[in-house]
Amino acid sequence: MIRFQNVSLMRGTKPLLEDADLTLNPGDKIGLIGANGAGKSSLFAMLRNELHPDQGAIDFPAKWRMAYVAQETPALDRPALEYAIDGDANLRKLQAELDELEAHPDHAAHGMRLGELHSLLSDADAYTVQSRAEQLLLGLGFSLEQMKQPVASFSGGWRMRLNLAQALMCPSDLLLLDEPTNHLDLDAIIWLEDWLKRYPGTLIIISHDRDFLDEIVNVIVHIDERKLKRYSGNYSGFERQRAASLVLAAAAFEKQQRQRAHLQSFVDRFKAKATKARQAQSRMKALAKMEELAPLRAAAEFSFEFREPLSAPNPLLVLEDVDAGYPILDGHGDKVGGKAIVKRVNFSLQIGQRIGLLGVNGAGKSTLIKTVAGELMPLEGKATLGKGLSIGYFAQHQVEMLRHDESPLWHLMKIAPNVREQELRNFLGSFNFPGDMVTSKIAPFSGGEKARLALALIVWQRPNLLLLDEPTNHLDLETREALTMALAQFEGTLVLVSHDRHLLRATTDQFIIVADGKLQPFDGDLDDYKEWLFQTKLGKGTDTLPAPAPAKEASTAPVAPVDRKEQKRLEAEGRQRLAALRKPLENRVKRLEEQMARLNAKKAEIDAQLLEPGIYEAENKEKLKTLVADQAFASRDLEQLESEWLELQEQLEGLAA
Repeated sequence: MIRFQNVSLMRGTKPLLEDADLTLNPGDKIGLIGANGAGKSSLFAMLRNELHPDQGAIDFPAKWRMAYVAQETPALDRPALEYAIDGDANLRKLQAELDELEAHPDHAAHGMRLGELHSLLSDADAYTVQSRAEQLLLGLGFSLEQMKQPVASFSGGWRMRLNLAQALMCPSDLLLLDEPTNHLDLDAIIWLEDWLKRYPGTLIIISHDRDFLDEIVNVIVHIDERKLKRYSGNYSGFERQRAASLVLAAAAFEKQQRQRAHLQSFVDRFKAKATKARQAQSRMKALAKMEELAPLRAAAEFSFEFREPLSAPNPLLVLEDVDAGYPILDGHGDKVGGKAIVKRVNFSLQIGQRIGLLGVNGAGKSTLIKTVAGELMPLEGKATLGKGLSIGYFAQHQVEMLRHDESPLWHLMKIAPNVREQELRNFLGSFNFPGDMVTSKIAPFSGGEKARLALALIVWQRPNLLLLDEPTNHLDLETREALTMALAQFEGTLVLVSHDRHLLRATTDQFIIVADGKLQPFDGDLDDYKEWLFQTKLGKGTDTLPAPAPAKEASTAPVAPVDRKEQKRLEAEGRQRLAALRKPLENRVKRLEEQMARLNAKKAEIDAQLLEPGIYEAENKEKLKTLVADQAFASRDLEQLESEWLELQEQLEGLAA
């Protein structure tokens, strides 16, 4: 087991852990969570013996083999497949010794050792290592052709996948993974989930992907208030337990404050009276001994919202027989052809649509998004834009496109040169860029802070079409939740590519898929997509997309008996079609409930102000008129929302009947 005993750790002048205790059992699959800067990566460094605690001890069995993902990848000429196999250092060591002995002129004299090496290599599964490495790299999104290419030919994100492959190839008793999904697409994440579920050792994962944690872990360790707090269950279970403990803590704090006030009152009244001096002294000692319960932190969670679009053309854009891809240029930069990735796209975007774009790695999702955004011109076909179309585009590498030698305020002034500086400062403050931070260079900012700035720049422009390509990379759980809430309430049109399934489920109503060079509707939800991936791209089976079963005409002819397997298949198709019908209704109901909650809170605030006598004074006449008008608008909007909510509930009940 792993034991942390009275561990304290300082980084510079900042205490990360103070007298922290924790016990983890062999075979546990642990999700390590906490705010950015809480010390998650430092805890990993202590386990790797790269950092040492300032106080206390960390113990786990010395014989345990540890695997983790290297953060640097040298630009090697070594093929990707061989680089992945290098993760099994023991196997490589045995192979090197065997090669050396077999090359020795007098290798027959080493017959005993040669026999031992062949036996050890067999135990290390050396004779299946190539096929195992190929399967692993295929799961992580590499093609067989890419596996032959040198490591140096891959981009940074793909090199991180190779480092992950090395860690998974390494036989281990303890596996440490720090944000393993950051550079993966949804299909690779689903494959990795399946692999980690079958991992027999102890696993510790740092991740901001709640669905990923829910699928894999059975223990959550939360770094909070410089302590390590263990919760049984997955991330959703942690949220429920955490909420319950916060309620209990609030009640305990209030009770203690009442007790302290009562004791202090007695001391204040009677400490000067001789007859009561002894009792007052005893109460003063009780006050001194009373352990101070920490009040609940009142810091509000980060939140923001997209401003209402200035216009709403319908349709927003139409693509007719479009081939999306990349131009081929000659040595002078002139276009001499094109490489089409997605062909014959016929697609229109209507106002209010909320689309999740699915597809395996390399299928062309980003290419299609870039074409819709106007960053790539269609190779063939016609793109017609609606009058007044305003696109907010968040690219996969949006953070890298920012000017790192400039400040958040500089970036916003570039797109809003005629707006007062104070207004821009206030806006950036709402995105957690306060004080001097707003005028500081963004180079030292964390990845999450840079991503938040990129989002702020999009929000300012009040787009009516949002194109988001992996917007959650670098975002912590709190900011991801804020983005989810903001997108759920966004009044424009949304097209989203994301490996965050929680975000996809909460913000989209329908899915379309890029597969085999085509764009087509996907009839199902994310669970159906996962099943399709395992049947096709991640397993064996047909590449045919799931499609709605054709309607059956009524017939009086005798019906042949249906076998059990066929019956189950038909039942599953029926459930899939029903889920596809229910999903957009349920998502709309959820958004309506969120809007009604906000409106009810706003109306309650207005009602409270109208109950104050001072509002009816002559000097508050204008404010009163505004409040009365706001109350009327809020009541009207609530009535409309409630009417729509009731109508949707009736539709859902009709589907359930």
